[in-house]
Amino acid sequence: MQTRPELPSLFLSHGSPMLAIEDSPAARFLDRLGPVLEATFGRPEAIVMVSPHTATRVPMVSSAVRYGAIHDFGGFPAELYRQRYDAPGSPVRSAEVLALLQAAGIPATLEAAEGVDHGIWTPLKRLWPGAEVPLVPLSLVPFASPAQQWAIGEALAPLRARGVLVIGSGSFTHNLQRYFTTVRAAGRVTDHGADVLPDVSAFQQWVADRVAARDWPALWDYRRQAPGAVAHHPTDEHWLPFYVAAGAGGHEVAGRRLHDSVDGGVLAMDAYAFGATAADLARALQSPS
Repeated sequence: MQTRPELPSLFLSHGSPMLAIEDSPAARFLDRLGPVLEATFGRPEAIVMVSPHTATRVPMVSSAVRYGAIHDFGGFPAELYRQRYDAPGSPVRSAEVLALLQAAGIPATLEAAEGVDHGIWTPLKRLWPGAEVPLVPLSLVPFASPAQQWAIGEALAPLRARGVLVIGSGSFTHNLQRYFTTVRAAGRVTDHGADVLPDVSAFQQWVADRVAARDWPALWDYRRQAPGAVAHHPTDEHWLPFYVAAGAGGHEVAGRRLHDSVDGGVLAMDAYAFGATAADLARALQSPS
């Protein structure tokens, strides 16, 4: 019997909810990523996705049969509030995720929550606009350390060989005060042509270098070691899903940066793949469409 290739795990930046409807470098990347993933690895059996916009004291695995988009934001164009994302669930996969976490000694709960926040549905609307892939939302534990987030991802690593795509959704940099000052003060909702601030580029490069070197301890200690870390993440809930994705990929193989762009000169939208097949995905994305 032919076996399917193991999937990489992914960290995706979702940035502004406008990702769902507007044209941007990050949106175009995600538009291509879904088809390339399918062509390279086959359509995933399910997606396990952690978002910073659903936070709990211990990991909460959603087990609904069907999910719908929550419009958990304000001040955006009416078109955005008309968007839907009605994705199937997989209670069997949800139970599998719960069992893996508990087997790793991680307390976790199972809840039949039917709504998904914009950290989940906006990038998925670009990846699979028809919502064809069953979804298992996983909450973020915002007070867990980077190493503890890694352990959560590591517990989920066996899913990759079972055709399940593990995604951490967040934002590579996430200082909204700076963003609103530079973008909305000028009367815009987003600005994809703004000059990138030098300290944003420095943070992007520092992470890329540490990932390439597999320097996971330095990445866990990013708030002390990364340039401008506290400025880019005054609170780090949008960064923590990075470690879940990296942990699911494992420590033995360097991750691959799949995309880098910056919204408003401030919000970095970088995306990474982790695991032994991350390089395969990176090569496939570099091939002509």
